[in-house]
Amino acid sequence: MRRIVDLALPPQCAACDNAVEVQGRLCADCFGRTQFIAAPMCVRCGVPFASAGQAGAAAVCPGCVERPPVFRNARAALRYDEQARRLILPLKHGDRVELAAILAPMMVRAGAGLLETADVLVPVPLHRRRLFHRKYNQAAILALAIGRLTKLPVQPDALIRTRQTAPLEEKNPEERAMEVAGSFAVRASRRGAIAGRCVVLIDDVMTSGATGSACAAALLAAGATTVDVLVAARVPDPRLR
Repeated sequence: MRRIVDLALPPQCAACDNAVEVQGRLCADCFGRTQFIAAPMCVRCGVPFASAGQAGAAAVCPGCVERPPVFRNARAALRYDEQARRLILPLKHGDRVELAAILAPMMVRAGAGLLETADVLVPVPLHRRRLFHRKYNQAAILALAIGRLTKLPVQPDALIRTRQTAPLEEKNPEERAMEVAGSFAVRASRRGAIAGRCVVLIDDVMTSGATGSACAAALLAAGATTVDVLVAARVPDPRLR
């Protein structure tokens, strides 16, 4: 049956129109253009350094020195560039939820150290108005895919947004932190699933880490032992180019 379907609808690369052997894979060209984040990187937030010399002995980026994150550590699979956008934006805005099956294994590899000690996965929530228009939460789709790979439990509705926040794209790190501060809370019925547990927060993209810190603050207030962050892609710090 699969061969018949492949003849009628030949498998295509998830990021372009090139032919692939199995549906849901990247072609060789797209895989070659995909920039995976590896050392040297900030040991706290996972942002990539341009060189080992730039990392220095402490390997902590300027952003984490200036504004230490509330979460313990963060890791990302990909550098957020044009190629990463071709995988993440259709998942986020285009109903291409099948792309989570491609991103999740990348995230598991990047966050192996965080996932080894994790007890539960929690996605960053959408505000209910945005969820109504988008129909699904892309972070929850990623968390469920990672949960299937790692056998870790997922609490998709543990966090809620207590208020709708303005778009963060044009804001600087300080403005982002002010905008999202206090905008998350742990759902009362899920506090028992969070208290005393090591939580890994799941999201699609991290820019300054403000959203991750705001979510971590809510999770820690609900009794989480530790909060780490795992995202599909990390926006590079322009100061580290």
